[in-house]
Amino acid sequence: MLRLIVLVSLSMLAFAGNSLLCRLALKQTGIDPISFTAIRLISGAAVLYLLSRARRHASAAAGSQASWTSALALFAYALAFSLAYVGLTAATGALLLFAAVQASMVGYGQLRGERLAGRQWLGLAVAMAGVVFLLLPGLQSPPWSQALLMLLAGLAWGVYSLRGRGAVDPLGVTAGNFVRAVPMALAAAAAMLALHGGGLSVDRSGLAYALASGAIASGLGYTLWYSVLPQLKASAAATLQLSVPAIATLGGVLLLGEALNARLLLASLAILGGIVLVIVRPRS
Repeated sequence: MLRLIVLVSLSMLAFAGNSLLCRLALKQTGIDPISFTAIRLISGAAVLYLLSRARRHASAAAGSQASWTSALALFAYALAFSLAYVGLTAATGALLLFAAVQASMVGYGQLRGERLAGRQWLGLAVAMAGVVFLLLPGLQSPPWSQALLMLLAGLAWGVYSLRGRGAVDPLGVTAGNFVRAVPMALAAAAAMLALHGGGLSVDRSGLAYALASGAIASGLGYTLWYSVLPQLKASAAATLQLSVPAIATLGGVLLLGEALNARLLLASLAILGGIVLVIVRPRS
């Protein structure tokens, strides 16, 4: 149990760490979001590939289950994520990302014929009202363009997650998808150079943050999470991820000097509370 608690805690810290590292890099260093995305995906692919190759089983099945479509969803998530954090705080970005992921997965379930109970519909309405409240025009509202990009990132991550359900070897499949996403990231960087000439920039600090995000927060973080998922019920796994926006908020305050405001706190309570009503089933 102690090992499980430690691994789950490290996984949630890694997920929140992606938000903090990206925001920190784009706010305090000279790296641009496209370079950050490319370095994150390349370093994440390298770590995941080495870890998957070190395992003695399921590598063939994993290689066959990875796909270019999933890689495209992964790339779309990573790119929109980085572009959004140009103007969002770590807390707001994590909150919007998580809300969009859950909404996309619930929406998919509805299309597949799943039905929500009255309590779940209430939770969904409360969560969506929280998102609308967060984005309402005002002095403390986030920029609309970056907010929409983060919602797009959440939608892409939801698609990627849904496509990965039932994988024989999740780590190997993720490694294969990361490897396939690398040429997409390089193509985006090449397009930026062709269109804007000197549009890309990387400095030492920005490079370090991008490598940490890819190799540690993404590569090792996903590996830890996959190692504990078989020991968790689906509802418990979904509920545990509610801690990610909270950790990102605390990290943004402590590490980035971001301020808490009433709008963010109220929106957080509505969004996270609504998601709890949707994903946590009552005891039978």
